[in-house]
Amino acid sequence: MSFSLENLLRPHILGIKPYSSARDEYSGKDGVFLDANENPYGSLTGEPFNRYPDPYQLEIKEKLSFIKGVRPTQIFLGNGSDEAIDLLMRAFCVPGKDNIILLPPTYGMYEVSASINDIAVKKVNLTEDYQLITQDILAAIDTQTKIIFICSPNNPSGNKMKRKDIQSIIAGFNGLVVVDEAYIDFSDEPSFTNELNDSPNLLVMQTFSKAWGMANLRIGMAFASEDIIRILNLIKPPYNISGLTQQKVLEALDQADKIAELVQTVLKEKDRLSKALEILPFISHIYPSNANFVLVKMTGARKVYDHLINDLIIVRDRSKVVLCEDCLRISVGTREENDVLIRELENYGSER
Repeated sequence: MSFSLENLLRPHILGIKPYSSARDEYSGKDGVFLDANENPYGSLTGEPFNRYPDPYQLEIKEKLSFIKGVRPTQIFLGNGSDEAIDLLMRAFCVPGKDNIILLPPTYGMYEVSASINDIAVKKVNLTEDYQLITQDILAAIDTQTKIIFICSPNNPSGNKMKRKDIQSIIAGFNGLVVVDEAYIDFSDEPSFTNELNDSPNLLVMQTFSKAWGMANLRIGMAFASEDIIRILNLIKPPYNISGLTQQKVLEALDQADKIAELVQTVLKEKDRLSKALEILPFISHIYPSNANFVLVKMTGARKVYDHLINDLIIVRDRSKVVLCEDCLRISVGTREENDVLIRELENYGSER
């Protein structure tokens, strides 16, 4: 199907004049800065936080482009992936008129952002083993459908979607397909960033919160055509990524070669944790996971959750989520943390 960015956008977006910040007019690092009404004497911390940061994070994007195999102009950086989700809805969906398609069970922020922006949500549930029902998804599309969100590896189930199914949806939809790859570093699946140049209606989201261990800094990545990235930069707040965050991300990117080893450590712990859990008598199934967590089906999930909470072990109760009845989602911790969890679950099992 043909894709037209201009037809997909809300009509007024292309006519918006972006805010021009002081750092848009002069991006150099040297000089006497009297242009942005900053405090010239610095901050009370003694650190140089008095100057506004680079509004487009150009140094980060240059380094990321080599790591991700995309052009710097194909990268958007946001305050977590949640900022990109919100901006996409504001750019492409007319409130009270347009809709998006979600594929439950999935990441909850898509629906929250849609509700905030008054965007209707159409839902097509995954299969029992958490795969896409391609024909049902394509059948749910109508003239007001603007975005389809696909989380792969999926949260909360942890599995990756079949690549050919995602490709079929991209090819069969003339709106925007967002592939959320927050957990891609833990998967053996190639990133869909490899398909950006052949798919103008594709946007791929990733994050520094998971494998990179920088959740506290709140920085997400979006990769798409230069035209789509230009729109996101047009409507984002001028300084959406703090200078401190940019500094720490640059430090992390200089150590990108260490990520693979860190990921392998997590994956080995996930395997060890899964083997310890599967022999417990009240656990009925551990779903295959391509992420840094496991979804575990068990008898009396809420009772197990409460038992763990009493011992200050915090997991996520997903029992009320569609297709996740009696399931807890358990993040992989350190070896010591996992040992504490296993011991308490064994104690729970012995008390039943």
